[in-house]
Amino acid sequence: MQAVVFDQTGTADQLYMGQWEKPRPGDEEVLVEVAATALNRADLLQREGKYPPPKGASPILGLEISGEIVEVGSKVKRWKKGDLVFGLISGGGYAEYAVIHENMAMPVPAQLSLIEAVAIPEVFLTAYQALSWLADFKEGEKLLIHAGASGVGTAAIQLARNMKATEILVTASASKHQICLDLGANLAIDYKNQDFEEIVKQHTAEKGVDVIIDFIAAPYFEKNINILNTDGRLILLATLGGVKVEQLNLLNLLSKRLQITASTLRSRSLAYQIQLTEAFSAFALPLFAAGELKPIIDRVYPWEQVVEAHQHMESNQNSGKIVLRIKDT
Repeated sequence: MQAVVFDQTGTADQLYMGQWEKPRPGDEEVLVEVAATALNRADLLQREGKYPPPKGASPILGLEISGEIVEVGSKVKRWKKGDLVFGLISGGGYAEYAVIHENMAMPVPAQLSLIEAVAIPEVFLTAYQALSWLADFKEGEKLLIHAGASGVGTAAIQLARNMKATEILVTASASKHQICLDLGANLAIDYKNQDFEEIVKQHTAEKGVDVIIDFIAAPYFEKNINILNTDGRLILLATLGGVKVEQLNLLNLLSKRLQITASTLRSRSLAYQIQLTEAFSAFALPLFAAGELKPIIDRVYPWEQVVEAHQHMESNQNSGKIVLRIKDT
């Protein structure tokens, strides 16, 4: 089969269209003829040699797929050939065919195309995990989402709105504020020209927020601690800004009874990912069907333009997901 491959780690121009062995489904897996995949920061890091795939995962890039099932494993009960599915995988999405465990696959809502569906798994599962499982987000709480116009950010805004957040605050560059506000954010802060700590304190009358979802890490850490309310929760999902905090006053952690949780999803066990997928499906798929949730797509590239797609993500210009079309649908 055709796949996007690279012979050595490095820049985006290392990627090219090549040949790879077609995968075979295990007993509890289905083989999908891939219609589309989508980019994630993990793809860029893996390409650079900074994020190796988990043991047993395909070395091919791509953590999410949509497409048609063309073969089922001997013990598969949920699916049959011809079913249209989408879902999260541990690798192998940048290819004509990929395998996925039957319990990780989700049915494509009738209202969505395969291109739209593939923009859901990674960002919505990550956002749902952060809000529901890690933060135990409750109705009436206030939330700050850093990188609000990112894929996970746009998903988290929508999920928090449906979880009945009192207020949703985001940081984003000024050009991306409107998309955040349109999705349900109450306040957008220009992190390049505004001090988000000061803005949040002013907006909340010094009370702060209950939950923060952060991808930046070190440069934001102390400010995040300062604007969390009593019993607040900081959910750390990435370290895009750096990994070392030079100084930190720990008193706030104790006096405000704060919780800090760091998590990645790709390295989680299959059992964990299945449980998360099933919980998310029960909560979110009816909302997608009703139009209450929607995938946010920045740009769709034919997969032959994978280099340009990676460069576009690296430029931080995108709002929402960047999709690779593998097969015309």
